[in-house]
Amino acid sequence: MSGLRQTILELIRSIGNHSGCHQMAERSFFYRGRQFPVCARCTGVSVGQAAALIMGFFVRIPTSIAAVMLMVMGIDWSIQEMGIKESTNHRRFVTGVLGGFGLFSIYMTIAKAIKNIFKQSI
Repeated sequence: MSGLRQTILELIRSIGNHSGCHQMAERSFFYRGRQFPVCARCTGVSVGQAAALIMGFFVRIPTSIAAVMLMVMGIDWSIQEMGIKESTNHRRFVTGVLGGFGLFSIYMTIAKAIKNIFKQSI
């Protein structure tokens, strides 16, 4: 593995450690025999956040829809945490995408509102 690639993976792993990601092997994806630097849910959250940042410049996602997307991830996590049903990595990824997208859509709405407030006060 190249030095740059290894450095990037270690940076992602470090961010995952500090953000609360458990990085458990059984809850992570593998590519070519190597574990992703963060778990399946955190991988999905990252993908959802990136998608929301990009889409947020072009489309306004209603806060109610964003909140529902975020709740879907919370429900999946809660069901697993309470021991009702074990989540799969694919479900963790999908609910992570929804949660990350929902959260960052809310952040984008707040950021745009603050921008408009400052714009009006000038």
